[in-house]
Amino acid sequence: MSISSEHPFLPPEADRSPARRFRGRLPSPVTVWTAGSAGNRAGLTVSSLLVADGEPGYVLGVLDPLSDLWDTLRDTGAVVVNLLNWQHRQLADAFGYVAPAPGGPFRLGEWIDTEWGPALADAGGWAGCVLADQPPAELGWGLLVQLQVAHTVFGEDAAPLAHRRGRYLTVAPEQPSGR
Repeated sequence: MSISSEHPFLPPEADRSPARRFRGRLPSPVTVWTAGSAGNRAGLTVSSLLVADGEPGYVLGVLDPLSDLWDTLRDTGAVVVNLLNWQHRQLADAFGYVAPAPGGPFRLGEWIDTEWGPALADAGGWAGCVLADQPPAELGWGLLVQLQVAHTVFGEDAAPLAHRRGRYLTVAPEQPSGR
């Protein structure tokens, strides 16, 4: 038996999607989108997103059309976009369905029920959003979901969680400008 540093199920680099390889080289924010209420909650880790400023502001994200989150968001028309910090790595993996979460991922944190869905109590911030387009456009393997920002809350922003090339990282605290 030999131990290798390579992932045993990962296809050779030449056989991987060029777009996915390109995206993997970009640091991406790590968020958990949550919808529903106590009896019917759903959530999903989402890193494919963009925030567009304006009056109103928008969050655009690419979601798996087969996810429980999409089903719940479509039914309720509302979602919370939770910004994760470094200490939320396990939570991100649980909502991304790559780590076990006995009893479900909502047991891994403290959640506040809002009119848009569950908000993570110690998130770096969150936005309560309403679905702005129906039906969303298909984009790649996902759906391009447009959300109108209705409410924002800002929490501790000490170590925002990011993802790059299959690993978590954090962004250094702001440095004084040399200007």
